[in-house]
Amino acid sequence: MIFKKTEIEGVYVIEPKVFNDARGYFFEAWKEDEFKSNIGDIHFVQDNESKSSYGVLRGLHFQKGEWSQAKLVRVIKGKVVDVAVDLRKSSKTFGQHVMVELSEDNKRQFFIPRGFAHGFLVLSEEAIFTYKVDNVYAPQADGGIRWDDPQVGIDWPIDMDRVLTSEKDHKLPYLKDAEVFD
Repeated sequence: MIFKKTEIEGVYVIEPKVFNDARGYFFEAWKEDEFKSNIGDIHFVQDNESKSSYGVLRGLHFQKGEWSQAKLVRVIKGKVVDVAVDLRKSSKTFGQHVMVELSEDNKRQFFIPRGFAHGFLVLSEEAIFTYKVDNVYAPQADGGIRWDDPQVGIDWPIDMDRVLTSEKDHKLPYLKDAEVFD
């Protein structure tokens, strides 16, 4: 695996070594010792999966306080743009974001540490998205910021009239009003 640092400290794009032949492909999606030596000692405790159609935007979500989560995400089917927004007030990149395309073709993974909001937009007809987290989900610790917050300035790559979000995501606060990390 190749671990690529992004412009925001702690956020990585991981590219696996893919072996293709007439039968299909093979790659190692997770290898604890490589992850530990390149990123750190993260203990994932739960795997999640979602299926969404074109234009679905999930996010920008995070878990607060002791329920904060680091995530390792990837796409099994389809294509998305995935975004991590730095919510660490003490960070020099507070409020900035990293965007990466994840697809079944490029097989990239995206590591998002604790202290970030996370979301993705589906660019294919359908996408199956999976992720590992290092803490269980706690509904009482749910947090988020608006996906269209002008302060964050994410340039989502489709017509915003075609974006489909949940009612919950429409009601999320803007960054200036959100509870963020110290």
